[in-house]
Amino acid sequence: MNGRIRVAALLIDLEGALRSRLLWDADEPSPEALASTQPFCIDTLDFPQWLQFVFLPRMRALLDADLPLPAQCAVAEMAEMQFGAGEALDVIALLREIDLAVVAASP
Repeated sequence: MNGRIRVAALLIDLEGALRSRLLWDADEPSPEALASTQPFCIDTLDFPQWLQFVFLPRMRALLDADLPLPAQCAVAEMAEMQFGAGEALDVIALLREIDLAVVAASP
């Protein structure tokens, strides 16, 4: 499977996992919250919100525009810190796969 197609499929799986765990918000955060300059918008969003409203849209935009993917991706590490021990293991596992797939698909 093409690396970019693999990343796109994993992003769909991540959205599904967030929805099934009820970590998907119906309401978008304010533009000010999304404009945070802190890594992972840690000062304005919780981690699932960052995944939903920042990470997923940015990754999809890169794929849709056929732009290069990041040379490094380490979102799973943040997920491990944000979720409690034993929580959201499926989400963390998907993020590990995404991290690896993004790096493998980058130029």
